[in-house]
Amino acid sequence: MKKMSVKTVVAIGIGAALFFVLGRFVAIPVPFVPNTTFNLQYGVLGLFAAMFGPLAGMLIGFVGHTLIDLSWGSPWWSWIIASASFGLLTGFFTRKLDLESGEFGKKEIITFNVGQVVAHLIAWIVLAPTLDVLIYAENATKVFTQGAVAGVVNAVTTGIVGTVLMLAYSKTRTKRGSLDKD
Repeated sequence: MKKMSVKTVVAIGIGAALFFVLGRFVAIPVPFVPNTTFNLQYGVLGLFAAMFGPLAGMLIGFVGHTLIDLSWGSPWWSWIIASASFGLLTGFFTRKLDLESGEFGKKEIITFNVGQVVAHLIAWIVLAPTLDVLIYAENATKVFTQGAVAGVVNAVTTGIVGTVLMLAYSKTRTKRGSLDKD
Protein backbone atom coordinates (compact mmCIF):
# COMPACT_ATOMS: atom_id res chain seq x y z
CA MET A 1 0.00 0.00 0.00
CA LYS A 2 1.28 3.45 -0.95
CA LYS A 3 1.98 5.80 1.97
CA MET A 4 0.06 9.06 2.09
CA SER A 5 2.18 12.17 1.79
CA VAL A 6 2.23 14.79 4.52
CA LYS A 7 0.63 17.15 2.00
CA THR A 8 -2.31 14.75 1.55
CA VAL A 9 -2.76 14.26 5.31
CA VAL A 10 -2.79 18.03 5.82
CA ALA A 11 -5.26 18.40 2.91
CA ILE A 12 -7.56 15.84 4.57
CA GLY A 13 -7.54 17.87 7.78
CA ILE A 14 -8.15 21.17 6.02
CA GLY A 15 -10.77 19.63 3.72
CA ALA A 16 -12.65 18.04 6.64
CA ALA A 17 -12.59 21.35 8.54
CA LEU A 18 -13.92 23.27 5.51
CA PHE A 19 -16.55 20.57 4.91
CA PHE A 20 -17.66 20.88 8.56
CA VAL A 21 -17.81 24.69 8.62
CA LEU A 22 -19.70 24.95 5.32
CA GLY A 23 -22.04 22.06 6.16
CA ARG A 24 -22.78 23.26 9.67
CA PHE A 25 -23.07 26.99 9.15
CA VAL A 26 -23.85 27.59 5.45
CA ALA A 27 -26.42 24.87 4.71
CA ILE A 28 -29.62 26.31 3.22
CA PRO A 29 -32.83 24.32 3.85
CA VAL A 30 -34.68 22.98 0.81
CA PRO A 31 -38.33 24.10 1.08
CA PHE A 32 -40.92 21.33 1.50
CA VAL A 33 -38.36 18.52 2.02
CA PRO A 34 -37.50 17.99 5.69
CA ASN A 35 -33.87 17.48 6.73
CA THR A 36 -32.56 18.31 3.25
CA THR A 37 -30.33 21.29 2.46
CA PHE A 38 -28.37 23.00 -0.30
CA ASN A 39 -24.77 22.04 0.54
CA LEU A 40 -21.82 24.09 -0.66
CA GLN A 41 -19.34 21.76 1.05
CA TYR A 42 -19.60 19.18 -1.73
CA GLY A 43 -18.00 21.62 -4.18
CA VAL A 44 -15.02 21.89 -1.82
CA LEU A 45 -14.99 18.10 -1.39
CA GLY A 46 -15.02 17.71 -5.18
CA LEU A 47 -11.97 19.98 -5.48
CA PHE A 48 -10.04 18.13 -2.77
CA ALA A 49 -11.00 14.70 -4.15
CA ALA A 50 -9.81 15.73 -7.63
CA MET A 51 -6.55 17.13 -6.26
CA PHE A 52 -5.68 14.47 -3.67
CA GLY A 53 -7.50 11.35 -4.83
CA PRO A 54 -10.24 8.94 -3.79
CA LEU A 55 -8.91 8.03 -0.32
CA ALA A 56 -8.53 11.69 0.66
CA GLY A 57 -12.00 12.44 -0.72
CA MET A 58 -13.51 9.58 1.24
CA LEU A 59 -11.82 10.61 4.51
CA ILE A 60 -12.76 14.27 4.09
CA GLY A 61 -16.41 13.34 3.47
CA PHE A 62 -16.45 10.87 6.37
CA VAL A 63 -14.74 13.06 8.98
CA GLY A 64 -16.42 16.30 7.88
CA HIS A 65 -19.94 14.83 7.84
CA THR A 66 -19.37 13.03 11.16
CA LEU A 67 -18.34 16.33 12.77
CA ILE A 68 -21.44 18.06 11.38
CA ASP A 69 -23.72 15.37 12.77
CA LEU A 70 -21.96 15.31 16.14
CA SER A 71 -22.40 19.08 16.40
CA TRP A 72 -26.17 18.53 16.06
CA GLY A 73 -26.26 15.65 18.56
CA SER A 74 -25.59 12.23 17.07
CA PRO A 75 -24.22 10.79 13.84
CA TRP A 76 -26.58 9.68 11.07
CA TRP A 77 -24.38 6.92 9.64
CA SER A 78 -26.23 6.35 6.39
CA TRP A 79 -25.65 9.92 5.24
CA ILE A 80 -22.09 9.98 6.61
CA ILE A 81 -21.34 6.88 4.53
CA ALA A 82 -22.97 8.57 1.52
CA SER A 83 -20.73 11.65 1.92
CA ALA A 84 -17.66 9.42 2.22
CA SER A 85 -18.77 7.49 -0.86
CA PHE A 86 -19.26 10.72 -2.80
CA GLY A 87 -15.68 11.77 -1.96
CA LEU A 88 -14.32 8.34 -2.89
CA LEU A 89 -16.22 8.13 -6.19
CA THR A 90 -15.46 11.72 -7.20
CA GLY A 91 -11.77 11.14 -6.53
CA PHE A 92 -11.92 8.00 -8.64
CA PHE A 93 -13.83 9.62 -11.52
CA THR A 94 -11.53 12.67 -11.60
CA ARG A 95 -8.20 10.89 -11.09
CA LYS A 96 -7.07 11.79 -14.64
CA LEU A 97 -7.50 15.54 -14.04
CA ASP A 98 -4.23 17.37 -13.48
CA LEU A 99 -5.15 20.67 -11.87
CA GLU A 100 -1.49 21.30 -11.03
CA SER A 101 -0.75 21.66 -14.75
CA GLY A 102 -3.03 24.69 -14.99
CA GLU A 103 -5.27 22.92 -17.49
CA PHE A 104 -8.97 23.02 -16.69
CA GLY A 105 -10.86 23.61 -19.92
CA LYS A 106 -14.10 22.25 -21.39
CA LYS A 107 -12.96 18.62 -21.42
CA GLU A 108 -11.90 18.76 -17.76
CA ILE A 109 -15.06 20.60 -16.72
CA ILE A 110 -17.17 17.91 -18.41
CA THR A 111 -15.09 15.12 -16.83
CA PHE A 112 -15.49 16.65 -13.36
CA ASN A 113 -19.20 17.30 -13.72
CA VAL A 114 -20.13 13.93 -15.21
CA GLY A 115 -18.13 12.25 -12.43
CA GLN A 116 -19.61 14.31 -9.61
CA VAL A 117 -23.18 13.88 -10.90
CA VAL A 118 -22.78 10.10 -11.10
CA ALA A 119 -21.17 10.08 -7.63
CA HIS A 120 -24.05 12.13 -6.17
CA LEU A 121 -26.67 9.92 -7.79
CA ILE A 122 -25.06 6.78 -6.37
CA ALA A 123 -24.50 8.33 -2.93
CA TRP A 124 -27.87 10.03 -2.44
CA ILE A 125 -30.39 8.23 -4.65
CA VAL A 126 -29.13 4.70 -3.99
CA LEU A 127 -26.84 4.44 -0.98
CA ALA A 128 -28.18 6.91 1.62
CA PRO A 129 -31.88 5.96 1.37
CA THR A 130 -31.14 2.23 1.18
CA LEU A 131 -29.01 2.48 4.33
CA ASP A 132 -31.71 4.64 6.00
CA VAL A 133 -34.20 1.81 5.48
CA LEU A 134 -31.76 -0.94 6.51
CA ILE A 135 -30.12 0.77 9.51
CA TYR A 136 -32.88 3.00 10.86
CA ALA A 137 -36.04 1.32 9.47
CA GLU A 138 -37.06 4.66 7.96
CA ASN A 139 -40.06 5.02 5.67
CA ALA A 140 -38.76 4.17 2.18
CA THR A 141 -40.92 6.73 0.36
CA LYS A 142 -39.72 9.54 2.62
CA VAL A 143 -36.00 8.72 2.47
CA PHE A 144 -35.92 8.01 -1.26
CA THR A 145 -37.62 11.38 -1.82
CA GLN A 146 -35.07 13.08 0.44
CA GLY A 147 -32.25 11.23 -1.32
CA ALA A 148 -33.47 12.19 -4.79
CA VAL A 149 -33.79 15.86 -3.83
CA ALA A 150 -30.41 15.82 -2.06
CA GLY A 151 -28.77 14.15 -5.06
CA VAL A 152 -30.07 16.71 -7.54
CA VAL A 153 -29.48 19.75 -5.31
CA ASN A 154 -25.98 18.59 -4.33
CA ALA A 155 -25.08 17.87 -7.97
CA VAL A 156 -26.14 21.38 -8.99
CA THR A 157 -24.31 23.14 -6.15
CA THR A 158 -21.22 20.95 -6.64
CA GLY A 159 -21.29 21.66 -10.35
CA ILE A 160 -21.31 25.40 -9.73
CA VAL A 161 -19.06 25.69 -6.66
CA GLY A 162 -16.67 22.88 -7.61
CA THR A 163 -16.23 24.10 -11.18
CA VAL A 164 -15.59 27.70 -10.05
CA LEU A 165 -13.06 26.53 -7.43
CA MET A 166 -11.24 24.32 -9.94
CA LEU A 167 -11.16 27.07 -12.56
CA ALA A 168 -9.83 29.53 -10.00
CA TYR A 169 -7.22 27.08 -8.71
CA SER A 170 -6.06 26.10 -12.21
CA LYS A 171 -5.53 29.79 -13.02
CA THR A 172 -2.97 29.98 -10.18
CA ARG A 173 -0.88 27.20 -11.76
CA THR A 174 1.72 27.67 -14.47
CA LYS A 175 0.63 25.94 -17.66
CA ARG A 176 3.01 23.34 -19.08
CA GLY A 177 5.24 24.75 -21.78
CA SER A 178 4.43 28.35 -20.92
CA LEU A 179 7.88 29.15 -19.55
CA ASP A 180 10.79 29.74 -21.89
CA LYS A 181 14.46 29.12 -21.08
CA ASP A 182 16.63 32.22 -21.30
